[in-house]
Amino acid sequence: MAPLIILILFFIATLSPLPTSSLDSKTKTFIIQVEHEAKPSVFPTHKHWYQSSLSSIITQGQDTNPRDIIHTYDTVFHGFSVKLTPLEAQKLQSLSHVITIIPEQVRHLHTTRSPHFLGLKTADPTGLLHETDFGSDLVIGVIDTGIWPERQSFNDRDLGPVPAKWKGECVAGRGFLASSCNRKLIGARYFYGGYEASDGKMNDTIEYRSPRDSDGHGTHTASIAAGRYVSPASTLGYAEGTAAGMAPKARLAVYKVCWNGGCYDSDILAAFDAAVSDGVDVASLSVGGVVVPYYLDVIAIGAYGATNAGVFVSASAGNGGPGGLTVTNVAPWVTTVGAGTIDRDFPADVRLGNGKVISGVSIYGGPGLSPGRMYPIVYAGIEEGGGDGYSSSLCLEGSLDPKFVRGKIVVCDRGINSRAAKGEVVKKSGGVAMILANGVFDGEGLVADCHVLPATAVGARGGDEIRRYISLAAKSKSGSVPTATIVFKGTRLGVRPAPVVASFSARGPNPESPEILKPDIIAPGLNILAAWPDRIGPSGIPSDGRRTEFNILSGTSMACPHVSGLAALLKAAHPDWSPAAIRSALMTTAYTVDNRGHPMLDESTGNVSSVFDYGAGHVHPEKALDPGLIYDISSFDYMDFLCNSNYTTKNIQVVTRRKVVDCSGAKKAGHSGNLNYPSLSAVFQQYGKHKMSTHFIRTVTNVGDPNSVYKVTIKPPAGMVVTVKPETLSFRRVGQKLNFLVRVQAREIKLSPGSSYVKSGSIVWSDGKHNVTSPLVVTMQQPLDD
Repeated sequence: MAPLIILILFFIATLSPLPTSSLDSKTKTFIIQVEHEAKPSVFPTHKHWYQSSLSSIITQGQDTNPRDIIHTYDTVFHGFSVKLTPLEAQKLQSLSHVITIIPEQVRHLHTTRSPHFLGLKTADPTGLLHETDFGSDLVIGVIDTGIWPERQSFNDRDLGPVPAKWKGECVAGRGFLASSCNRKLIGARYFYGGYEASDGKMNDTIEYRSPRDSDGHGTHTASIAAGRYVSPASTLGYAEGTAAGMAPKARLAVYKVCWNGGCYDSDILAAFDAAVSDGVDVASLSVGGVVVPYYLDVIAIGAYGATNAGVFVSASAGNGGPGGLTVTNVAPWVTTVGAGTIDRDFPADVRLGNGKVISGVSIYGGPGLSPGRMYPIVYAGIEEGGGDGYSSSLCLEGSLDPKFVRGKIVVCDRGINSRAAKGEVVKKSGGVAMILANGVFDGEGLVADCHVLPATAVGARGGDEIRRYISLAAKSKSGSVPTATIVFKGTRLGVRPAPVVASFSARGPNPESPEILKPDIIAPGLNILAAWPDRIGPSGIPSDGRRTEFNILSGTSMACPHVSGLAALLKAAHPDWSPAAIRSALMTTAYTVDNRGHPMLDESTGNVSSVFDYGAGHVHPEKALDPGLIYDISSFDYMDFLCNSNYTTKNIQVVTRRKVVDCSGAKKAGHSGNLNYPSLSAVFQQYGKHKMSTHFIRTVTNVGDPNSVYKVTIKPPAGMVVTVKPETLSFRRVGQKLNFLVRVQAREIKLSPGSSYVKSGSIVWSDGKHNVTSPLVVTMQQPLDD
């Protein structure tokens, strides 16, 4: 287990002491926040001041020299990180100016045609791209695994000078010169102090101690957000066409925080601090961890500081779907992005010896199976396979018996090791091809991978049918051998239905704040083509010697930078809009129907999806340019939200860095659901009550036509009564704000203890030109019996 990193936030306050268990002498990393005061003049830098302040608590009998400072923070956070023993940390906590100690999380990555699918047309002179000059003066900060700067997606042809506001720098390191930056890639930094403090010195032979990307993830996400137009582009012959990011002329600044051992909070915080100080307009973070209260969540704390400075923060929702309560990065000041499909796929079907065809998907560009030939097929998990059953069913390293699989198509179950790694195991064992079968939990959601041998992925039902065919053939008295082949069909466009909520996309409800609907929106995240480093094979496996300028990946990691790029375009079009206003425009104009005009489906089940799957819906960039009304949120509103979330004054100080926390205004708001959010979520605990009600107060700002009248249309959740007052909002000027009240009434329904009942509806304000839509979700919960 990685050493614990802990945040210590300095204010004039006290806190209960640290637990006394396990107070050994082993040092761990701590992040320490101090009050916003100028350093005493006797110290040349903050760093020296911090080192001096530690001298009083260094354990006697050990070293007496000041400890090395890992990072200093001055923008979204004020303080430093350092290694201390738990006993030293306890001494530090006993000082009157220490407010709290927070365990750090280790975070992990949330692993072409999408501009066209989103309606971003370069030929439209009135569209979002031309309206904003393709985002040319905006800066997107990508907090990820770094970048491969030589890729054509990051060329600076025809770009103007670097924006005058930019204060960042291009930090050189191994394999990365300061001259690697240009007018497109205007900044590059790397942060590894927290990583090395916990995992030890990095292996420089396999990782770059520089902004250069040795993983691929950061290069891919950066080019989705702001890649230039590159043609021709493809991956192993698939998805041929022109590659482009959302904001092709936006400037990029990369902040490398993710390494082989993960992404450490102290490094992420340093990246947020640098990005805001440098002058980014948007921060894009395709990284996440477990959900904890906001005052224990460094991403939430860093994102709050960034948002407070006017920086839009988008973050991936996570890949924990399709189960509920899996969404991460749920703070209301973060725009949380789930993943949907686009209208393109890569079919690779399984044809069985009995004539049945099972649909699958794959990206395989090597020699295929012999046309017309049927190959023997085996399931790796059967007893005859010679393995332990479980390991061999998953095709884990060393689990397959070459005598059993040689010359055959091998069926492997999904799970544990990477999908592409299973194919490598099959290939090394002598198998000719692989069929990767989903488990029950994965459902029917399919991800196309760049396999190292002929391979395809099939859904749970297809996997069951293939295994049943193999089993029946084995039991057959005729002694017939089960056979199959895989037919690769290349790239298919115009797929219907699309979008569909991707099976892996994390789902609500929000585990920390159920009154705030998360994810906020979904964007393209399945099988997305984007730039890829030169020294990494498309499968990501070390033995993969293939090279490609572009790769196709899936994940909410790919959905997040779509929204980051769109936010940059909206900021370019509306420089005065706050981060909350940009999110509101994206949410209230989102749609929930597919390209057939039917309600969006859930890929994992094939059934209709819900607000917990997609939030407000799928982004619609062109409509977001002119949303009509916006729901704006100030830092004081977020403070009221924290007050109404039953956070203590100290907890709120941790997040907001304010010395004075005033919760008196929060009483007027009434409850945390009254944050001026574009979506509405009511949670009723029944407790034997027959009738329940709540209310929402919302304020909308007119950003459409000066003289406009909006009328409300209510689609109440089934069985609920919803009223809105007033029913008409009359605006006389742009920028005018008007309030309305939503009341939701519900009757008790029969539920077993611990169960819940969820229904959703919507509230739509329309002036005949704009439709401003807010999802409304009501959850009825029956508490567990005492």
